[in-house]
Amino acid sequence: MPDIEDRIAALQDKSLLLLDDDQALRNRLGRALESRGFEVRSAASVAEALSALSSQPPAFAVLDMRLEDGNGLKVVEALRARRPEARTIMLTGYGAIATAVAAVKAGAVDYLSKPADADDVVKALLSEPGDSPEPPENPMSADRVRWEHIQRVFELCNHNVSETARRLGMHRRTLQRILAKRAPR
Repeated sequence: MPDIEDRIAALQDKSLLLLDDDQALRNRLGRALESRGFEVRSAASVAEALSALSSQPPAFAVLDMRLEDGNGLKVVEALRARRPEARTIMLTGYGAIATAVAAVKAGAVDYLSKPADADDVVKALLSEPGDSPEPPENPMSADRVRWEHIQRVFELCNHNVSETARRLGMHRRTLQRILAKRAPR
């Protein structure tokens, strides 16, 4: 990946804000982005991110969509107001077309689903307008996408199996068997 490394080295401002409430992901992705040449500041909440923006708005941002104290879109809008040329990527474990459209309308340049690979994040941050993204190297399997969707609905139903089964249109026992299994790869 020498082309990407050269492009990062040529940047005048390598500041990057990483916002995610998952500490393990934030640490892992932060280290990976630092090893590629970015100057990473991390935040675990919308409030922390807004505070970081007020002191020095970064040139780049990688933001989680759903956080305990709000929505990452609020941070995108605040960053666009302070630094319109900043390039922002939204990350989420709950991929949906409506949220992708909202993120792009708010000013994000791309929208990636978790778990996002650091190379995919860097490619998205440095992509030129009009570039079409390459297909992912290791896309989620259809079984994994289905499992993620079931988990999301289960979480939104406050872990109520009967309500989740009703909303998904499946039998409660079938859902219980799916929930008892490990996540597919």
